[in-house]
Amino acid sequence: MSRFVSNNGDTAAGPGLAALLPAIILLQLLDALCFPITRYGILIIEPFTFAFYRFTVSSIILLVIVRVMKPTPAIVRNDWLKIILLAILIIPGNQMLYMFGQSKTAAGHGAFLFATAPVWIFLMAIFHLKEKVTWQKVTGIVLSFGGVLAIMLSGRTAFGAEYLWGDIIILIAVLAWSYYTIIGKPLVEKYGAFRITAYALAIGSALYLPFGLYKATAFDYSAVTAGAWGAVAYMALGMSVGLYVLWYWVLKYMEASRLAIWHNLFPVISAVVAYFALGEPLTAAFVFGGVMVLAGVTITEV
Repeated sequence: MSRFVSNNGDTAAGPGLAALLPAIILLQLLDALCFPITRYGILIIEPFTFAFYRFTVSSIILLVIVRVMKPTPAIVRNDWLKIILLAILIIPGNQMLYMFGQSKTAAGHGAFLFATAPVWIFLMAIFHLKEKVTWQKVTGIVLSFGGVLAIMLSGRTAFGAEYLWGDIIILIAVLAWSYYTIIGKPLVEKYGAFRITAYALAIGSALYLPFGLYKATAFDYSAVTAGAWGAVAYMALGMSVGLYVLWYWVLKYMEASRLAIWHNLFPVISAVVAYFALGEPLTAAFVFGGVMVLAGVTITEV
């Protein structure tokens, strides 16, 4: 067992890193699959229609589970305002801006820009959560981000002025995700990951409903394949239910800045999966970048 310190300074028992590690690795696996599956799905289903079904399905599932669980304590009024802020950050701020930005930039830019999330979370955690600045965290962030940069550049990611607008939009989406992480941490410590995720996604989905329903009713479904609906199902269950709940659950027992550094494992995992599943080569640049990422994570946890 380990101890974590909540925002109000209280301590509570929680699982140690060894117990959290399987959940952290699963987070990276779910995240690594997100980018190719989303890209496949929105090539067939119009992106905002895709999002409508994803958010509707995940919200219904989460609310049903919360209803069955009947969790306590009751959420106080001031915390509902924070949950509404989470809803705005995660649906319009993160997901919708990400999809719109991805349509305006080159493939791979979304994954690359999301690799900057640990930096933003680290800075926000210092300011909002009063987390300590240590040489391990700073070194870990620098090494892991450098490793991701080496991996992305080894894939010949295209850069240019024509992608600037889309990249800026995605960066705003990354900042929204980072703030969602920071604002949500004290709430999940108080109410639990499942309930906060369910209410934030449900409120966010309700805000999106009028626009999403308009796009869904106007869309031509004649060319939609079973695989495209499978992509919707994965994003609804694997991401909106699985990853979001799991992220907040691990965050309950770890500092936000520490968990964020683990986030940079996902391009390493993506490349390894592609090697075994698709036969894609592991280049020297990938090996170098992967070692840097692992070194950054290791230093942070020492």
